[in-house]
Amino acid sequence: MAHQDGLPTPPAQLPPAAEAGVSLRQLLTTLGEPVLELQAAPKGLDVEVREVGILDLEDPEDPAQARTGELLLAVGARGRAALPSLRAAGAAGAAAVAVRAAGQEQTAMLAEAAADAGVALLTVRQETRWERLDSLVRAVLGSEQSAAPAGHETGGDLFSLAQTTAVLTGGIVSIEDTAHRVLAYSRSSDEVDALRRLSILGWQGPEAYLSKLREWGVFEHLRTSGTVIAVDEHPELGIRRRLAVGIRAGTRPLGTIWVQEGSRPLTPRSQDVLLGAARVAAPHLIRLRREVSPDMQLTRTLLAGLLDGSSGPQLPAVHLGLDPRLPAAVVGFALKPRSQAHAGGGGGGEEGEGLAELTRTEITGVIAVHAAARHHNALVVPVGTRIYVLLPELPAGITASVLRGWSREILQAAESHVGVSLRAAIGPVVAELLDTTLSRREADRVLDAMACGAVTADVASLDEVRAEVLVAEILATLAQRPDLRDPRLTELAERDERSGTRYTQSLLAYLDAFGDIPTAAARLHIHRNTLRYRIRRAQELTGLDLSHPQQRLLAMLQLRMP
Repeated sequence: MAHQDGLPTPPAQLPPAAEAGVSLRQLLTTLGEPVLELQAAPKGLDVEVREVGILDLEDPEDPAQARTGELLLAVGARGRAALPSLRAAGAAGAAAVAVRAAGQEQTAMLAEAAADAGVALLTVRQETRWERLDSLVRAVLGSEQSAAPAGHETGGDLFSLAQTTAVLTGGIVSIEDTAHRVLAYSRSSDEVDALRRLSILGWQGPEAYLSKLREWGVFEHLRTSGTVIAVDEHPELGIRRRLAVGIRAGTRPLGTIWVQEGSRPLTPRSQDVLLGAARVAAPHLIRLRREVSPDMQLTRTLLAGLLDGSSGPQLPAVHLGLDPRLPAAVVGFALKPRSQAHAGGGGGGEEGEGLAELTRTEITGVIAVHAAARHHNALVVPVGTRIYVLLPELPAGITASVLRGWSREILQAAESHVGVSLRAAIGPVVAELLDTTLSRREADRVLDAMACGAVTADVASLDEVRAEVLVAEILATLAQRPDLRDPRLTELAERDERSGTRYTQSLLAYLDAFGDIPTAAARLHIHRNTLRYRIRRAQELTGLDLSHPQQRLLAMLQLRMP
């Protein structure tokens, strides 16, 4: 965000990743087996975990690496190599250190060292991916820190929802996103099958089984239907019976809830429970898609300041490692008006707002992915109702034609994957990062002309549609300045509105056809004599002299006003 003086907040003033945390007890209760195992807790289980950090093995004894209340992931540190991490974490007041599980002797040695250092020790299973653990812990921390606004109860966090669903169904529950990544799961003393265990640990499930799910149409059902589907047990694949339901916002898929049957059958009302759980989960998944990390928020703030000219290129260049001396360009994107209405058409009130915001988030993601595929330094920032792509460090000789091709690919992807129609305006390539505000300004001028209907192309640059843009800007000025209009034409338009006559329409068609009566009459689908009468009568009513070039020019402009 920006200070009152307009300057963006510097990185040093960003809040830490987690301002309030969870107890170590709660973290272990939520994640537990098969992810983490407690080996030592010298300060007890009520110690607060506020954030997650990763150890830099180049200097593991540096206490500055750890923060108070941090869970430090000692990636790559095994056995005695983890001792410096424990000492540094204890000195900094960290909550816990997680290390890869080793033999009993080494684990006992590390537990003793952790007790001496005053820091909890957690061991991580060999098959658990570090990035998966990091994601799961952040999910637990984030769910506790994100309180719903007053009057907007969302039913607790996803881990609590998974546990509640497990209790009500008598099964073992996991909640996934549309990429089949596990977001939350229930604790269970019952035996889990290979698919669930590997999914939680961050590995892909058995390919033979995933292929069968595709073959049986399970994934297609989850994408397109809001009803529960049952998948039978397959002992030959190590898979037990399970139920699944898609999580949706309107018609848009957000994820899936799976319930695996344990040693006992699922309860009779399991399908009803799943349907309810899916509806409760939807706002959570919408929120997860909308959340922006502090680093991303800083990046967007710096980019917005650069594009509107309120700050220079130095801060974003340093923050993002860019060379401000190289060429750059801006491409702006906006929804077509009918698509914007469609995006919010999935429901009224809060649901409609959620769908509109979800669509905007997905559009931003599509633009970011395709822009990065074409230019490795592409940066995307939503500003108001528009989304801008900043293309810094462009190679010499890149042309508007190339940028036009990239933009068309993005429009096609948005239509195909998100179901919305976009327009794109290409700003000129400027000499250096400092001048990107000029590129953005030209892109905005084109988008403004597209919004009022003056430019009908879906992708355009100012050079291609300069006349249309300039006329649209002149008309906008006329709309704001009544004193610049000819009152005789204003009275004629009011007469048409009162009486249902069509003098202004006929007069504009006549002027657009350069006074060619047959051409203008054909465009209006009326007889030539009818048009001659209307033109003569309009001149009589207004006193206009259409042989006068300045009067013709003013009439052509003013009659184009909406």
